[in-house]
Amino acid sequence: METGPKAGDARVNGIFITVELEGAIATRIHAVQEQLDPKLAREFPPHVTLIGSSGAGPILPDSDRPALRADIVRVAQATRRFEVRFQPAMRFIGREIVVLPIDPHGPIRSLHEALKTSGLKHQQARWPFTPHCTLNYYTTLTPDSLKALLRVREPDPWVIQVLRVYHTRDGATPELLFEAPLAV
Repeated sequence: METGPKAGDARVNGIFITVELEGAIATRIHAVQEQLDPKLAREFPPHVTLIGSSGAGPILPDSDRPALRADIVRVAQATRRFEVRFQPAMRFIGREIVVLPIDPHGPIRSLHEALKTSGLKHQQARWPFTPHCTLNYYTTLTPDSLKALLRVREPDPWVIQVLRVYHTRDGATPELLFEAPLAV
């Protein structure tokens, strides 16, 4: 889920599919966000966007909601829960954003592609699929904050188990439309 526009970004009004981190790993990442980007920490729990940012742009906001739910639930029910691990923190080239990336191959790519090709009407992506958890978004990086963010490591695996579908509009709190649990 994009967290808001930066200078030069287009306005956001669309539907995003995310997975939220849970447990100790979510608590640790949230603490980093609170320290280095309090606005981000207040707006969203730590998460990874599967549809709406990279690989596939936001789903059109006027999409038929029952059909949207049916498509996403069908993909979720056909996908078994799986573990992922974050790679070391990195800065997006040319941007003031530091993230914890996930290897974009394997089960996460399969889930992304299944959602992307399920019939969802989405905008064109601006970037290739790069699953990640954003550590900072609103703050301007200083040499010290950049060093602190790039030192973040999360070696523990975590499980992707529930898709969360949000309607996101600039200036408004994202609206949770529904959740779709993955198969056990």
